[in-house]
Amino acid sequence: MSAAGVIQFAFYGRTTSPDWLSSRAWQYARGRSLIEPHGGVIVAEFFDIDKSRSIPPQRRPEAARLLAALADPNRGFEAVVVGEPQRAFYGNQFGNTFPLFEHFGVPLWVPEVGGPIDPANEAHDMIMSTFGSLSKGERNRIKIRVRAAMAAQAQTEGRYLGGRPPYGYLLIDAGPHPNPAKAADGKRLYVLARDEPAAVVVERIFAEFLAGYGIFAIAERLTATASSARPRMTGPATGTAAAWPGPRAPFARSWPTPATPAARSGTASARTRSCSTCTTSRSGTPP
Repeated sequence: MSAAGVIQFAFYGRTTSPDWLSSRAWQYARGRSLIEPHGGVIVAEFFDIDKSRSIPPQRRPEAARLLAALADPNRGFEAVVVGEPQRAFYGNQFGNTFPLFEHFGVPLWVPEVGGPIDPANEAHDMIMSTFGSLSKGERNRIKIRVRAAMAAQAQTEGRYLGGRPPYGYLLIDAGPHPNPAKAADGKRLYVLARDEPAAVVVERIFAEFLAGYGIFAIAERLTATASSARPRMTGPATGTAAAWPGPRAPFARSWPTPATPAARSGTASARTRSCSTCTTSRSGTPP
């Protein structure tokens, strides 16, 4: 039981920021500044780290633990405070979650409302719905900006965005990272550059594909000519490939192909299937 005039609160916050300590600190400070003038004190804390706001509260570990505690009469707190509604609720999550608080008689305090949310107050419901929409819009805008920026950097600056380089390219060191903080940490900038031995093979692959050869036929022709630019395999050192791996050849999964019916069918011109024997024959000449 709380002392006379003291309201015991649980604090909820969430962040995906790498600097989660700073994010938690300002959210906690906002919640405490709201409740302390009313005799509130935080006695429990639920804080989700590295969990997107788009994930429903029931699937965030700490939020789920808080919602489960609402049903416990011995939960140890009388009300819940959040530091910022955009961090706690996304889209229509408030409308789906708040009925639990109302059902178990646990007030939810929000700084933007200036106190507890009144279930009967339509203005409060509209405010929280607005913040949910703003939260969703903010996340979508950030996602669009980041993707557009990454695409622009790759196109105009040749920036390497991660992952295995496409066949026909290799990574070269382009100097210190352009972000001063990352450069100070020793991180380097890498860009894609043409891999000359492999580039010759890529040009040959496209030329033979446009000439009508299927992917199996191209792989066999590359193996027969003992091409020195073998496809690089992923994972630990696997040694030199003994042969070009047919449909797993790099051009089959990493390179665009002409948007024609023949191209979409892939190997229709390079393979014929016998229904009576259920075997596949491969042709080494174009149709």
